[in-house]
Amino acid sequence: MIRRFAALILLLAGPVQASECREAEYADTPYALCEVDLTQTELRLFLRNKNGDIHGYFSSVNSDLAAEGKKLGFAMNAGMYHEDRAPVGLYLENGTQAQRLITADGPGNFGLLPNGVFCIEKGRAAVIESRAFARQPRECNFASQSGPMLVIDGALHPRFLIDSTSRFIRNGVGVSADGRKATFVISRKPVTFHAFGTVFKDSLKIPNALYFDGNISRIYAPQIGASGLGWQSLGPIVGSVVPAE
Repeated sequence: MIRRFAALILLLAGPVQASECREAEYADTPYALCEVDLTQTELRLFLRNKNGDIHGYFSSVNSDLAAEGKKLGFAMNAGMYHEDRAPVGLYLENGTQAQRLITADGPGNFGLLPNGVFCIEKGRAAVIESRAFARQPRECNFASQSGPMLVIDGALHPRFLIDSTSRFIRNGVGVSADGRKATFVISRKPVTFHAFGTVFKDSLKIPNALYFDGNISRIYAPQIGASGLGWQSLGPIVGSVVPAE
């Protein structure tokens, strides 16, 4: 059992290239994860297309990027949204704010404080608790607020229960202590918050991680054959941007 547990950790924590996606397993649960070295790979958030309409789908993002001679390396949904697909909390794209920061508690997963902000800067990223962000804002090029936090300074969210029966497909992001590597994870079968947060905390050893969403979660990752197709349109999308081949 000890040897098997160690092998699973190594599977999740293998060598990192500029951007790499792979399937993995932890505690008998399958996951897909993509690791991005922000010193080598461009990472962006996307909400609206060139006509001002909500992208909604990864194919729409790729259509806009084609005009730049670029494409998505990988992508996933990146935060909660209203029925019109507008972000629930803070959203910044290319330095322009589309939605304000929300620091009050409230209903649903977003209001399960502490929640947090995923911030992308030049060559680095961060996951920051929302009220800490309000006290000391960062100059993010892109930012998406979501919640709850999964891992806060190396500890699981205090309200996660090991014996919870609430299981959903879940996705989120964690950032290394030096800010250079962002790791995006999606479960391949329904999991609890506690189980999902433990992947970031105990296997990936990531100090701060943020939940993006649940049942609607999808990933586009051609490296592992993930098309990201789905009937429901999405709100904010995060993805790596690479040259079109």
